[in-house]
Amino acid sequence: MSEYQYYEFQAIDRPLNGADRNALRALSTRAQITATSFTNSYEWGDFKGDPARLMENWFDLHLYLANWGSRRLMIRWPARQVDRRLLGAFLDEVDCATLHSAGQYLILDVGVDEVESEDWDDGSGWLAALAPLRADVLGGDLRLFYLLWLSAVEANAFEPDEPEPMPGIGPMTGALEAFANFFRIDRDLVAAATERSVDPFAVQPASSKAVRPIIAAMTNGEKTDLLTRLFGGDAHVANELRSFVRQRLPSEISSPAVATRTVGQLRARAETIRHARERAQVEKAAAEQRKREKEAERTRRTRVEAIRRRGKSVWREIEAEIERRNPTGYDRAANLLIDLRTIAEENGSEDFVRRLREIRERHARKKQFIDRLAKLGFPTV
Repeated sequence: MSEYQYYEFQAIDRPLNGADRNALRALSTRAQITATSFTNSYEWGDFKGDPARLMENWFDLHLYLANWGSRRLMIRWPARQVDRRLLGAFLDEVDCATLHSAGQYLILDVGVDEVESEDWDDGSGWLAALAPLRADVLGGDLRLFYLLWLSAVEANAFEPDEPEPMPGIGPMTGALEAFANFFRIDRDLVAAATERSVDPFAVQPASSKAVRPIIAAMTNGEKTDLLTRLFGGDAHVANELRSFVRQRLPSEISSPAVATRTVGQLRARAETIRHARERAQVEKAAAEQRKREKEAERTRRTRVEAIRRRGKSVWREIEAEIERRNPTGYDRAANLLIDLRTIAEENGSEDFVRRLREIRERHARKKQFIDRLAKLGFPTV
């Protein structure tokens, strides 16, 4: 297959109605379209729609993959639910990502053109693995943006004394790991970043006792707005209320401060991790090679012992294989001679040398067979 492209979109907050699906069907007659998704792949031609427009109008998630290395992920959030200035602070030097407003939404667009992949990938399954990132950000987890910042570290966009935007990102969630793998962010830099385990949210979960006075202090207008939206099915009311409460919790409830590392420190640690990983790979490969050699030797010894027990009948089999006058027969005869040579080296070689000389004399005109013996190191006389 010379060309392959995969497009997938998901609607999370608002299902597609009939008019929406009809508008999407006009863009593709082959796409799989449901109330919550649009999926299609192309082995020739191209998608007629504009993914950015589809995200602005209908969808909350989009994934694109092409077999020549292009990959793209778009995530849409209600603008009122996230702090654009806070997110943007991670992205100042990140060339592969943009954050822009579209009406009542904020859209993150991440695209990389040269992602190397050793195995065939049809794109399916990736968006399902990445989808939790959207809800995580709405809940206050900003580690997705740290990974994007880390891609800029990989691209040497920062001076060594530049501090990391948050003090670590461990432990990684499955969605964060999928993001790092999808865009092939340097695995050793990611490992260095995840060595520190910190609360990914602004504060630790607070008790009902701490939360109650904050909610009680809300104005009637604020409470009425939240309850009206909750009654209307707004999926983001809970996250918005939690964000409101977190911003007003006393500082002593917040997570303790943790010193950040610099880009230089992260790179140095990543290099140490890389060397350890490569050394472990070499040691593992060497151990596997020793295991294979040991198994091969055990197999060889079993075969040699079987030939030893057969006695002189092996020489008749060698003659029969040579008389086939084809490469397969010559190879079988030569392999039997190798095993007989091993036995001769252990028990005395006079009979073996004599029989080998006789075989050479009888089959001297079979040049291919004689050449095989020479290549295997058998004496010429």
